[in-house]
Formats: sequence, C-alpha cells, structure tokens
Amino acid sequence: GSLIEQLTTEKYECMVCCEVVRIVAPVWSCQNCYHVFHLNCIKKWARSPASQAEDGNSGWRCPACQNASVQVPKTYTCFCGKVHNPEWNRNEIPHSCGELCGKRRQCLDCPHLCNILCHPGPCPSCPAFVTKTCECGQTSHSVRCGQSTKIHCSNVCGNTLNCGKHSCTQVCHAGKCSPCQLTVQQVCYCGSSLKEVLCGSKEEFSDGFGSFSCQNICGKKLNCGRHNCKQICHPQPCQLCPRLPQVVYRCPCGQTPLSKLLELGCVERKICTDPIPSCGKTCGKPLSCGSYEFIHTCESLCHEGDCRPCSHTSNIYCRCGFKKKVRLFFFFFLIAAITFMCDKRCNKKRSCGRHKCNEVCCVDTEHKCSLVCGRKLNCGLHRCEEPCHRGSCQTCWQTSFDELTCYCGESVIYPPVPCGTHPPECKKTCTRPHDCDHPVYHSCHSEEKCPPCTYLTQKWCMGKHELDSPYVELYFTHTEQLGTDKFRLLNLGNCSPCVTCCPRFQSCDKFVFPQMKSTTLFFRIAAISIATKLTDLQLGDSVEISRLITKKEMKQARLQCDEECLALQRNRRLAEALEIDDNSDPFNIRSSGPKYSDLLKEDARRDIKFVSDIEKEMRLLVEAVNKGKHTKKSHCYPPMNRDHRRIIHELAQVYGIESVSYDNEPKRNVVITAVKGKSVCPSNTLTSVLDKEMHSRPAPPLHHYKQTDKSSGNSALSKPLKEEPVIDYFDVQD
Repeated sequence: GSLIEQLTTEKYECMVCCEVVRIVAPVWSCQNCYHVFHLNCIKKWARSPASQAEDGNSGWRCPACQNASVQVPKTYTCFCGKVHNPEWNRNEIPHSCGELCGKRRQCLDCPHLCNILCHPGPCPSCPAFVTKTCECGQTSHSVRCGQSTKIHCSNVCGNTLNCGKHSCTQVCHAGKCSPCQLTVQQVCYCGSSLKEVLCGSKEEFSDGFGSFSCQNICGKKLNCGRHNCKQICHPQPCQLCPRLPQVVYRCPCGQTPLSKLLELGCVERKICTDPIPSCGKTCGKPLSCGSYEFIHTCESLCHEGDCRPCSHTSNIYCRCGFKKKVRLFFFFFLIAAITFMCDKRCNKKRSCGRHKCNEVCCVDTEHKCSLVCGRKLNCGLHRCEEPCHRGSCQTCWQTSFDELTCYCGESVIYPPVPCGTHPPECKKTCTRPHDCDHPVYHSCHSEEKCPPCTYLTQKWCMGKHELDSPYVELYFTHTEQLGTDKFRLLNLGNCSPCVTCCPRFQSCDKFVFPQMKSTTLFFRIAAISIATKLTDLQLGDSVEISRLITKKEMKQARLQCDEECLALQRNRRLAEALEIDDNSDPFNIRSSGPKYSDLLKEDARRDIKFVSDIEKEMRLLVEAVNKGKHTKKSHCYPPMNRDHRRIIHELAQVYGIESVSYDNEPKRNVVITAVKGKSVCPSNTLTSVLDKEMHSRPAPPLHHYKQTDKSSGNSALSKPLKEEPVIDYFDVQD
C-alpha cells in the first residue's frame, strides 16, 4: 500500500539517482526486496564496478538488498511481468497492466495464484483454508493456506526407519526420520579388514563374499595352490592361475604356438611352475610409450615378465614452443602429466596498452591485464577501481549527501552532489579577511587566496609636498639570461616623487607616471600592455615592453626639473632656514582650491553645458549623502561616449566620489557613489574656474578646433586637429 501511494503521488525516489520516479518513466522492480528503480539507472548500476558481487562470478548486486542477479534488465515490464511497456492509465496503479497478478506466492506449499490486480511489492497471503495433517500423519486440522506453522501432535512417530527393520521412537516431528543409529560389523571381500557401519546404510549389504573392498592386493591362494591372487580386493571368486599348462598355449611373446615348439624338441609343461618355452624371436610387444602414429615395440628376445623400458628418444617442446628437450620415451611418458615450461618471459603489451605481459612461457592470445587501473578519476579524489584499461576512466560514482556551499554560505548546491563538483558561483561580495582595509569589489570565491586589491588611493609624495591622484608605478629590471627589459605592476596608489623630489631619483631606474599628467609614452604602455595584461599584472606576472618603446624614449621618460621645481626647492631651503614646519601652509598654497588638469579644462570649454550638468549632479549627491543618514549614495548616468565618461571620472576625483564604468559599448555607462565624510564639494567649481580664466586671457584661435556638426543638434565633443589618441584609463581598469 505504501508503494502504491508513493508511486501514484510521485513521491517515490530512485536509490541510484535520488530523483523522483515519474508515473510515465520506465522502471524495474527487484523481486527480492521490491524496491523500484529507473530502468536506465539500474542498467548503468549493473555495469559499474561497484555493483559486482564479491566473488566476481555471481553477477551484480541490487543497490537496496544486495541480492545478486546474473541477468541485466533490458525491457520495461509491468509488476507481474506479463505486459511489456505498459501504458499509464489514470484509474490504475502506475507501471501496472491492470490485469490479475497471477504470480505464485512465496509459500512453497500454496497451490493458489495471486488473485489481486497487478501490483508492486510482495503478493498478500492466500485467503483460502485447507486441511493439514500433523507431521506423523496421525491427526488433521483446518488452517490458512500457505501458513508456515507446522502441526505437531503428542504421539510417537512410529514410522519405519531407513534400514527397514526398526521404527522411529521420536515424538511427532517435522521432516524425515533420522537414520537408524544401530551399528553392525562388516568384513572386506578378501577378509583381511573389518569395520563398523550404521544399520541400514548401503555398506551394510553383502553379496556373500564380503561387504566392501579394502583396496589392498587380494592375496588369496589360486586354484593351483602355488600362486596368490594379484588383483585388488574384489567381490567375485579369484580367477584361475594364469600359468597353468591348460591355460598357456603360446610362447611368452605370443608369436609361436607351444605345439610347434614341442615338435622342435621343447619339454612339455606339467605344472604352473614349469617355465614357458621361448621361441627365440624378437619380442615385438607394443610399449606404453608408443602412440597411434608411431608404435614402439620391445626389441628384446622372447621373454617372460615385463618388457624393458624403451630406448628411443624424442623432442619435447615447452608450451609456448620456444625451447625443446631430448628425452627417452620412457621418461617422456613418466613426466607426461608435468607441463614443460621454459624460462622466457613474454614481452607483448597487455590489453591495457600500458603494461607488459611478463608471463613465463606464455600461451595467452589476449594478454588481459589483471592489474587495477588506479588512475585518478575526474573528481581528483578517488582512483579507478576497474581492471587496467585503454582510454579514459569512467566518471566517479561517489556521491555526497551533504550540502555544498560557497565560502560565505549564500549559494548552495543541495544533495546528491556528484564527487568532484566545484563550489557554486556566488555573486555576493567576498567576506574573507583581507590584508588592507579598502572596500572589497570582487565576488565570493572558492580559492583560498584573494586577488590583489584594486582600490585607487591618494597618498603624499615622497617629500610630502602634494597629494597625488591615483597612479601606476612601474620599474624596470634587466634580466641577464633573457637580455630583455620587463616591467611589473607593483601597486595602485603608492607614493610617487613630485617635481620637488625628482632630483633625488635622477640616478634611479624607477619611472613614475602620474595619472592624468602622463606623456604619450605612458598612454602607449597603458593602452597596449596594461589594458591587455591587467589580470597578469595584478597577479604579479611580468610583461615584456622592450618591443613597445625604444631606448631613446626610455631616456626621454625621465622627469625633468622645471622652473616650478626650482622654486619649490628654494622655498624648502628657505623654510628649513626659518624653521617653518612642513605641515604648515603659511602662503595658503595647498588650500588654494582644487586642481583641474589642462585636458579637463579643454574638454569643458568644448561642452560647458555637459560639464555644468555633471557638476550640479555631483554637488547635489555629495550634499545629500552628508546631510542624510545613509553612508553611501549612488547615481547612474545614461550610456555615453568615451570622452564624456572620462570627464565624469576626472570630476569624481575632485569631489572625492567613487566612479566605475559598466557594460560594453555602445551601452557603457558610469555609476558614481558618494561616501559620507569622504566626498566633499570643492570651493571652486570647474565652470567658475573657466569663467575666471575666460576674463583673464583671450580666447584660443579658431583653427585649433574642429567644427562641430550643428545640423545634428548633439553636443558631441570636438577633437583637436593634431591630437594624440586619448586612453580612458579608468575604462581600462574596469
């Protein structure tokens, strides 16, 4: 009933795949434990090494009851086995034919067939009543058909025992009566041995000459009274003496009758002890070493008794045919039962193609490998237990019934989990402990080591003169073996020397390229090397740049001191002389307002409305996050071109706002995030700085810019006529 309910409601699970057994899926039911499996699952299980019986010859084992079966199921039948591929009917039990079961019940003494509809599980007990007698047959009772309970009475059995002479003295019992336990003495045929046997056993009966053979030489006197019987202890009377004159009619070799020898003058024999006359010819009797094709005969003269051993020789070969030996035929037949084997080892490859046969005197044609494969399976944890084979090993059959989670536990793979399954992918932020306290931008991962930190920082220069924007620090190392120059990405946001600190590093092989103040050389390296090798650089790998720049360009890449650098040096020496603290700002130089790059100013002049809208949005975002209760607040800009995105990234640095580019072209956009306490509004906006510069200097010549497309109505930026290709370094990082 439980099986029917679970199969009908599709709640029964296959023990092989742990999936629900559908009402239309082909199934197979074990006839021993009645568990139901998917037909395809039980086929795969029967062919797997894990299902084989321990002795290896009893077939495969049921996954549930371990009952061994020889045949692998191939067809889908109903539970009673009468219908193949039964169709599902809503009003019938799934996987049944809807007809009477008709199977014999497990009770051996029940003659009735199962009278309910085709069903899973064992057949119910027979409802009929029958009359049964007790074990001794003296009383009878009415019991349920198929009832295994035996009926016993209190009477003595009294049945005749196997000897036919005595009766059973036990109380009414099940099964046959025990054999008679009385013993009798018996004598062998020759009369030399005695033994005791049970009454009624076959050995008790005698044929008049004895009861058994002792397997010794009979030794009884023959009828001649001079010779003894040389046969094994036998039941019949001993034969006549084989040397009696009335029995022997020919010479020992059998070629000449004794009557002819008597004519030639031989003495007539009177008793059995008289010698048998010899004819003088070659014996010629066939020896035991001969065969059907080549018969060897005795070469001695006619004689009495056994013939001498054969003097012929023969070549005998080992079983593989590699070696031969010369032996007398007599010795050859003495060792016929012993196989002659040479000491040559077989050098052929076994069926696996990996090992040599290495058998001594090998006669095998298939050379099957008996070793265990032992190679690691695809899971990397278990090894193949099949016999050594060619090709790839099968998939690991091991399965875990524990949940497999990511590191943070948000993503879960529920059991059953096949062996070797990787942890699930998780899109949550990594929660592992990190060496730095910067915000984490990478997702949860299963690797123990986190990727390098990619957070952009601002730090003071080496001399603490100015606060630099994020930059990339490169250094050159010369490899003597390779003879090439390489560079490695060290960190994003390390200190760099400013123009004042440059003289200290004139003799150093370190090159610093501040962001947004880079030369054409840096743009080439950033576009070609960093953008394409960013992942390798972050992992600490080297990238060869000897083909990207020349030695002349490397010399030109050194920072040169200008008038501003010399002025700062004079100011520093003057401050040391006047004992002015480096952190003080007496001339209000450091707090004079934000610094906007020349490239940003030029872009703002081309599209002042776009820059004004961006600054307005950033100012509102910073004010909202500083006044509100949330620590962060974000704003998403619509998709725009590369130049507009670069302007947003640069303005975000001035406002202390985080900016990240998302998606691919042409739908790539920028998302800015203001952080409470970190993002501030500058005292002078870019538009106000441009207004002051506009009144203090004349407008640039008209031929310096390209004309904009006025017919389009768009405010796209115009590029200079002779402008180097600009790289959006922030997009490269993303």
